[in-house]
Amino acid sequence: MLDTFILLLLLWQLLTLGFFVALNSYYSFFTVLALITIPRQLTLSSHHHINSLVVGSYYRPISIIVPAYNEELSIVTSISLLLRLKFPEFELVVVNDGSTDRTLQRLIEAFRLVPVPRPFQARLSHEPVIHEYVSLMSDQLRVIDKQNGGKSDALNAGLNASRYPLFCCVDADSVIEPNALMRAAKLFVEDRRVVATGGMVRILNGCNLANGKVTDVHAPVKWVERFQAIEYLRGFLVGRSSWSALNGLLIISGAFGVFRKDVVMAIDGYRKTVGEDMDLVVRLHRYCCDQKMPYRVYFLPDPVCWTQAPADWHSLLVQRNRWHRGLVETLLHNRGMMGNPRYGLVGMVALPYFLLFEALGPAIEFIGYAGFVLFFFFELINCEFALLFLGLAVLWGAWLNLGGLMLDNVVFRRYARAKDLMILSVAGLFEFAGYRQLIAVERLIATVTFWRSSWGKPKRQEISNEKRKATY
Repeated sequence: MLDTFILLLLLWQLLTLGFFVALNSYYSFFTVLALITIPRQLTLSSHHHINSLVVGSYYRPISIIVPAYNEELSIVTSISLLLRLKFPEFELVVVNDGSTDRTLQRLIEAFRLVPVPRPFQARLSHEPVIHEYVSLMSDQLRVIDKQNGGKSDALNAGLNASRYPLFCCVDADSVIEPNALMRAAKLFVEDRRVVATGGMVRILNGCNLANGKVTDVHAPVKWVERFQAIEYLRGFLVGRSSWSALNGLLIISGAFGVFRKDVVMAIDGYRKTVGEDMDLVVRLHRYCCDQKMPYRVYFLPDPVCWTQAPADWHSLLVQRNRWHRGLVETLLHNRGMMGNPRYGLVGMVALPYFLLFEALGPAIEFIGYAGFVLFFFFELINCEFALLFLGLAVLWGAWLNLGGLMLDNVVFRRYARAKDLMILSVAGLFEFAGYRQLIAVERLIATVTFWRSSWGKPKRQEISNEKRKATY
């Protein structure tokens, strides 16, 4: 009996090793693929083509929808910066989703809002609207005050109130670079197949913000923020740019994405889930394939949206728990696409990858750690092999993190100071020594509690629109 148990344990460790090699091989391949594809993707949003939107009439007007819940610390600055965006014709629809703080009051005071009786057609269902406001300072700004229903519900209300054929969803704690909207929206003019585009999301923590622009890019102050900065570079530049090149992109960040409104309306808008961003994109893939409709979903590495990352460990874990629950729920809801050749690379490659490596990955990783402990207990560990495996895991993981950082520095050169690059390099080296395991445990908890619908809101920091000196 004991021999059988040990044999099964050994087999499981071999499977875990295979999982580790496969996952890191994927990241290594995608790092090389990103290095090849990113320069080509950058040509899609070149300054020359962007200027044609301004000097000519080659643009499609866009509605910017900002769902807001208890954002009193950042809402005024964020909306002020959004109103400065460079785009020929846009409207800004802010949806106050039943905030319990002074979010609505701060908007009323800052932008001189007045209520107006302006009913709109409710094609998508959502919680009741209390008031609609217009601004006496800007005819581009409208505010919808509604009962609380969650982010998906707020976005549906914003879609009902919007007037233009394209819409852009933006988080209330994010800052979009002035020309980012033109970069993201130009593809809808040049290629009628495009149904969605997403931009690069970067960490705002530690950077200087002045006159609506991030003027100096610095490494964040706290280690919990620095680890996230490395994660974002690896996830966006390596992961999403490569999936986009293969037309298998499943996620456009809820912080910044542009969509064709008619197609989103055809799939009944946002579904109520804590992972509304991924869920929407997967359902767009499904709809377009079912309708035999030529389509493309793009990730562009430059336009840029700057967002506040959680600045404390509790907020980070709350966020990652919600992300993972949204992933599991989305995969379950769209399980009919899994392994189905009707949905092309999305069904045959992308969705199985997210099931095995993302949804089930934390469980496999955790059981692998448990097996290692059992091997130690039964004195079955070969010390030389264990050290070799540990060294390989650390070095391979460090290479993946540093590869994303180097790719960013070579192509974009956002971090001008060597000190910032050194700090992030250290974060990349040590991300696999505790941080990764902590996130894996939280994701494992989310895997077995995915049915919970609680959102979980990280603590917000005030966005200061003035230059400040970075401290370390």
